Amino acid sequence: MKKTKMILGLSLVAVSGLILVAADHIDAPAVTGNASDITDVYAFQGQNSNNLVFAVNTQGLLSPNTTAAAKFDENTMIEINIDNNGDNVEDLVIQAIKRDNKMYFFGPVAPGTPGKSSTVKTSSASGNVTISSYGATAITAEQNGMKFFAGPRDDPFFFDLGQFQAILGGTATAFKNPGTDTFAGTNVLAVVVEVPKTMLGNSNTINVWAETKKKQ
Repeated sequence: MKKTKMILGLSLVAVSGLILVAADHIDAPAVTGNASDITDVYAFQGQNSNNLVFAVNTQGLLSPNTTAAAKFDENTMIEINIDNNGDNVEDLVIQAIKRDNKMYFFGPVAPGTPGKSSTVKTSSASGNVTISSYGATAITAEQNGMKFFAGPRDDPFFFDLGQFQAILGGTATAFKNPGTDTFAGTNVLAVVVEVPKTMLGNSNTINVWAETKKKQ
C-alpha cells in the first residue's frame, strides 16, 4: 500500500531547531491502524549540525495497553524519499525493513525505479538496530556515520481535533491557545535515521516524503 506524504522543502543549511512535518492520523480503512499507516513524517537538523534527521511514525493512536503488542510488519517496507534537484522525483531513498527483532536500513542510495514500486537495495546496507520494546530504555545504533532507532514512542504531534471540528461546524472561529492535545497519551511506532548531509547531495534544498510498500 503506497502512502505518499506531503512533500517538504528542507534547507541543508537550515538554522538549528528548524522542524518540518507532514501529518495524517486518519486514513482509509485498508491502512488505518496497521503497519502501512503513516501518521507523521519529520525532517530536521540534528544536534550535530552536519546531520539531518528523518523520522517516520506509523500506527497512530496506540493506547498504553495496546502499544506493547504493536509490531512492525516484515512484509512492509518504510521508504524515505529524497529529491535533491527540485523535480519532485526521488533521487535517493532510505529503506527500513524489519527482520526478527531488528530493523535493517539501506541507503541513502539511488532507487532502482522511482515511483510506486521499489527494489530493496541490499547492496547498499547502511546499518541495523534492535527494535526497542515498550517501556524499556530506547536502543540506538551507530554505523557508517549514521544513527538508527526503531520502536514505540509517545506521539509527538499536537492537534486539537475537537476545536478543529467546531471550526468546521461553525461553532468556533479559531483555535484555542494552547488548546487540547487530542493525541495526548497515545503512542506510535517510529523509525528514525540520522544522516550526514554529505550523503544527500550538493543541493541547498531537498524535498522529503515517505511511503510504506507491501512485499509483492
